[in-house]
Amino acid sequence: MKLPGHGRYAHSAIPGRPVYDWPNGTRLALVVCNNIEAFAFRAGLGSDSTGAAAPQGQRNYAWRDYGNRVGLWNMLDMLDELEIPCAHNVNGAVLDACPEIAPALKARGDEFIGHGRTNAERQDGMWEEDERRLIAESRDAIIRHSGTAPQGWLGPYIAQSAVTLDLLKEEGFSYVMDWPADDQPFWMRTRSGPMLSVPYSIELNDSPAQVFRQHTGRQFAEMIVDQFDEMLEQSRKRPLVCSVVLHPFIVGQPFRLRALRDALRHILSHRERLWVTRPGELARYAASLPKGVVPGSEMLP
Repeated sequence: MKLPGHGRYAHSAIPGRPVYDWPNGTRLALVVCNNIEAFAFRAGLGSDSTGAAAPQGQRNYAWRDYGNRVGLWNMLDMLDELEIPCAHNVNGAVLDACPEIAPALKARGDEFIGHGRTNAERQDGMWEEDERRLIAESRDAIIRHSGTAPQGWLGPYIAQSAVTLDLLKEEGFSYVMDWPADDQPFWMRTRSGPMLSVPYSIELNDSPAQVFRQHTGRQFAEMIVDQFDEMLEQSRKRPLVCSVVLHPFIVGQPFRLRALRDALRHILSHRERLWVTRPGELARYAASLPKGVVPGSEMLP
């Protein structure tokens, strides 16, 4: 029996890999990723506070819009208080619709990551030329609002077509977070050369945890603490990436934010053993390591 395969990377078991340190001599990198999204009104795709696949109406549209009107600003205040750098997966449409967002992210020195045009659509069912246009429009919106081309990509709904990686590489992206296969970065094959995969958790993620599985804010905070404590212990053996994934319309709600703040304070009590960074900085460091250190680096020129 032959199973279909992707051909994008070879198998690599983590115990057999070279050991290296992060730039400040630590072995555990903390990456906080926030998703800032725009949705259509009464149309397209969109999550619902009940966790069910509810019809698109004013209720779930307004619940999601709370994130851009209130929740994001609650989150940014907390991140400022805790002195945590952040990366933001941004829909191009949200930067046009909410003009306060880009200047606030730029003022923090945060990273803009391509996240499609809107989360009312997904790219895995598109013709190749339409998907290329989606990627280019997302990139160009970020350039307009931030002044810099994004290097990273996370697809809406973490979805990809058979050619997404090829298109991203050809449109100037250098890393992707759509493949949650590892706790370390690794290189992937595209038709135009290698592209780096940076860890992005679909487990330590407030959307599947608190919307679809209906976990409470305290349960999500416990997940963060347990994940971090275990990874901190494992990092004595090897470098790891602990990513925490957030959405303003979910964790920006005050009762959830309070529990999140407690979890992040616990993490930061170990700050001397961490590299608190953003995905782009992590990707650049991984790309600078000698060939043979990062899985898949034999593909590099």
